[in-house]
Amino acid sequence: MTAFAEFGCIESLVQAVEDMDWLLPTDVQAEAVPLILGGGDVLMAAETGSGKTGAFCLPVIQIVHETLRDGTSGKLEGKIRAKADTSKWQMNVFDRGEAMAIDATGLLCQSREASWHGTRSNRGVINRGKYYYEATVTDEGLCRVGWSTSDANLDLGTDKNGFGFGGTGKKSLGRQFDTYGEPFGKDDVIGCYLDLDNGTIEFSKNGVYLGHAFDIAQHLLKKPIFAAVVLKNAEMKFNFGATQFKYKLEGGYKALCKATDDCVMKSPCSGAQQATAGKPQPNAPKAIILEPSRELAEQTLNQIQLFKKHLKEHCPRELLIMGGMPAKEQIEALQEGVDIVVATPGRIDDLISTGKLSLNQVQFFILDEADGLLSAGYGQQIARMHNQIPKVTMDGKRLQMIVCSATLHSFEVKKLAEKLMHFPTWVDLKGQDSVPETVHHVVVKVDAISDTSWQRKGNKVQTDGVHSNDKMQYGSQSRETLSEAVKILKIDYLLRAINEHEMDRGIIFCRTKIDCDNAEKYMKHLGGGPYATANHQYSCVCLHSDRKPPERRDNLQKFKDGKVRFLICTDVAARGIDVRGVPYVMNVTLPDEKENYVHRIGRVGRAERMGLAISFVSTVPEKVWYHSCPSRGRGCYNTNLKEHGGCCIWYQEMQYLADIEEHLGVVIDQAEPDIKVAANEFDGKVVYGQKKINTGSNYKGHVAILAPSVKELAQLEQQAQTSFLGFSGVQNTLFAA
Repeated sequence: MTAFAEFGCIESLVQAVEDMDWLLPTDVQAEAVPLILGGGDVLMAAETGSGKTGAFCLPVIQIVHETLRDGTSGKLEGKIRAKADTSKWQMNVFDRGEAMAIDATGLLCQSREASWHGTRSNRGVINRGKYYYEATVTDEGLCRVGWSTSDANLDLGTDKNGFGFGGTGKKSLGRQFDTYGEPFGKDDVIGCYLDLDNGTIEFSKNGVYLGHAFDIAQHLLKKPIFAAVVLKNAEMKFNFGATQFKYKLEGGYKALCKATDDCVMKSPCSGAQQATAGKPQPNAPKAIILEPSRELAEQTLNQIQLFKKHLKEHCPRELLIMGGMPAKEQIEALQEGVDIVVATPGRIDDLISTGKLSLNQVQFFILDEADGLLSAGYGQQIARMHNQIPKVTMDGKRLQMIVCSATLHSFEVKKLAEKLMHFPTWVDLKGQDSVPETVHHVVVKVDAISDTSWQRKGNKVQTDGVHSNDKMQYGSQSRETLSEAVKILKIDYLLRAINEHEMDRGIIFCRTKIDCDNAEKYMKHLGGGPYATANHQYSCVCLHSDRKPPERRDNLQKFKDGKVRFLICTDVAARGIDVRGVPYVMNVTLPDEKENYVHRIGRVGRAERMGLAISFVSTVPEKVWYHSCPSRGRGCYNTNLKEHGGCCIWYQEMQYLADIEEHLGVVIDQAEPDIKVAANEFDGKVVYGQKKINTGSNYKGHVAILAPSVKELAQLEQQAQTSFLGFSGVQNTLFAA
C-alpha cells in the first residue's frame, strides 16, 4: 500500500500521483490530506513548490467524486431525506446557525462558539391547543430556550417573533431583557409551555412553575410556532414527549409530539426541496478555489486535470473562471454543469452577482495564497462569498474552508481565520521566514551622488514618468534629480549584473507594471526582448496583469521552455508560480513587505541547487507610483504626492532593507557597483544553478570529521551492553569474535 493510499486516497488518485512520480507525499501533504478528508477546516503554510496544491486538490477531488457517486446511486438523496424527515419531532438541521451542532437523534444540540447560535424544531403548532416540551442543560454555558415563528431571528428573543428564557434569569422579546424566574445551569430541566387558546407562554424550572412570561400578539397566532433555542458555548437536550417527561404535566397541556395533524405544520426549512429536486443545479459547483493571479489559477486547474485523469465514473467537471476570457464561454460551461471552479476574484464576483453562478451547493471554499488575495484588497469579497454559502451541505455536512498562505503569521490571515473558519487546524511547515543555505543573497547600493554615469548623453533608459512635472538638472543634487538618477542607474546595474555573471536564466522583479514594461523596452532596444533568440544575453519576456491572458500564458511558457533567458514580473504576477531551476533573481526595487523578499529570493536555490539573489537598493529616497485612485493607475498621470491628493510616494529603500535584515536576523552581504560577488564557499568555486555538493561552512569532508567520534560511540555502546549482560548473569556471546 502506498503512502497516499494509507491517507485514505482512492485508487484512481493514487494511480495519478504515481504517474507523476510522487512516490512519497511532501510534509504538507502528509499533514493536510488526512485532515481535509476527515472533514475539518485547515490552514496550511508551506513554500511554493512544496506540494500544497496537491495537498488540497487531492482530497477535494475525492470528496466531490464521492458526492457525485452518492447522488447517482441515491445515497445522497437518502441522507437528505433522513435529515429532512419530519415524521418525528426533533431540532432542524436545515434551520440552524453555522456553529450549531445537532446529533443524529435531532434532540441534542451543542455550540462551542463564543457567540450565540440557534436552531428551531422541524415542526410547529398552529390553530389551537396547549403544548409542552422539556429542555435539559447537559453542559456548562449560556442557554436561552423558548418559542418562535419561522420568521424569527435564530438569536432567540432579539426580535418580535421569538420568546426566550435565559440562564441568567431573564426573559427576552425584541431584545428587551426583563427579570423572570431564576437563573439556571447544568442539569436543570426547563419546561416550556405554549397556550395557543389563550395566547400565552410560560416556563418552569425543575418542575417549579415560574409564572406567566409572555402574551403572544394576535398576528403571530396565525403562524406556526416552533420550539427554539440559542446557545453560547453550551449544550442542551430536548424531549418533545417521545419519552416520559421528568416532571408531571398539569393544566391541560400535552406533549408537542401529541399534537394532532390539523394543528401541525412542517418547517419551511425542512430541506425537502433538496431531497426532491432531482439533479443538483448545473451552475452550482461543489468546490470553489480562489487564486490571486491568472497564472496560478491555470496552474491549479492543470493539476486538477492530472489528478483526476484515472477517474472513469462520477468524474468532477472543472472550470477555469478569470478575466480576459470570453464570459459567454464560461456561462455556457456553467449551464452545462460544473463541480469544481478555479477562479480569480474579479470575474467570479461578476458571475455570482448576476446569478450565473450559484453558491448554494458549495462544500469547499478554498483560498490559495490567501495573503496575496488579502493584500490585493479582496477581503470584503471573500467575506461576502462566505456569507452567501450555506454552512451546512444538503446531507448535513459542515462547509469546509481551506486557507493556504506563505505567511500564516500575518495579522490579516489570522483575522480572516478567526472570522470565517470553524476551529481550523494549523499546518505550519514553514515557520518563521529564513533564507535557505543554498541561496546567496547580496545587496548592491545605488548611490546617484557618487556614481554620476547616469548623466551620460543619449541615455535611452525610459523611466516611469513620476518626475514628468518636476524640474530636474544634471549636476543637481535635488531630491527629484537624484530619484530620477536612481531609476536610470538601477537598469544600468541590472545589465551589468547580467554581463558580469554571464547569466543565462533568471527572474527580474520590478515594483510596478510600468517598471516591468520599461525594463523590457530597454533590453529590447539592446537587441533582446521577447522575439530575440534564447542565445541573446538580453532575451526576455514580461509578466503582469496588464498583459492579455494569451500573451501572459505564452510568455511564461517561453521562459519555462528556455526560449528566453529572463522573466520580468511583479510580485502579484509571480505569486505561487512554480518555475524550477532558476539560478538568479534580481530585485530592481526591494518589496515594501519584508515577507515578499523571502518569497522572491526563495525562487532560487531549490532542489539543493545554488542560487544568487541580487537586490539594487537606492541610498536616497525614490519617488514612485502609489495609486489610490479608483482606476488603480489606468490612465492616471497625477504625479502629486499622496498627501497632496496625488498618486506618488517617496520610497525609502534603506528603511525597507533594515526591516528585512531585522526580520531575518542577519546582515545581508553587500557588493560593490561592479557587482563582483565574492564567493562564500571554502574553495571559492560556486556555479549558480548547479547542485551544492558539499554543504556547510569550511567543509572538510563531513564523514571524515565524524569518523573518530562514531568509532568511539560504537566502543562505548559495546561496553555498556557487555556490562548490562554481566550484571544480569547472561553469558556474553553478542560480541564474541
